Amino acid sequence: ELSSGINAEYGYDTDDETFATVKDQKQFEGKVFKATEKANSEVVAINNYTVVYRSNVDLFFYVFGDSRENELMLLSVLNALYDSISMILRKNVEKRAIFENMDSVLLICDEVVDRGILLECDSNNIVNRVHVRTEDIPLSEQTVSQVFQSAKEQLKWSLLR
Repeated sequence: ELSSGINAEYGYDTDDETFATVKDQKQFEGKVFKATEKANSEVVAINNYTVVYRSNVDLFFYVFGDSRENELMLLSVLNALYDSISMILRKNVEKRAIFENMDSVLLICDEVVDRGILLECDSNNIVNRVHVRTEDIPLSEQTVSQVFQSAKEQLKWSLLR
């Protein structure tokens, strides 16, 4: 499951002690996966949380909120995440492609939600923000993959001259 890969990097945005330890997080993820792997709907209720999910090839995408959260809003967040990732990966949403583009996936997560507050649900706006040209970003603020990509492009152009 991708959830453990992203959660290790992205974390849980919650104020309560339900996910205080990694063990608690893994237990919850196990319950979520068991409840959704053979379910017929996109929404399940687990431990006072509403979970919306979507599966694709070898991945499951989960968004969860308090049981009082609006299911349609949670579904909007899920769709924004999935659609943005799909656009970035050119509709090749598979585990390998996600891991190869983890920096963009994490930026997408940051553009959609910050500490549980919904920032953006329009996947076109999200992708536009994530795909800022690396030449416009100061070197000190670029990710390692952006620096390598920029160096690769410069080397390619210097060899072609």
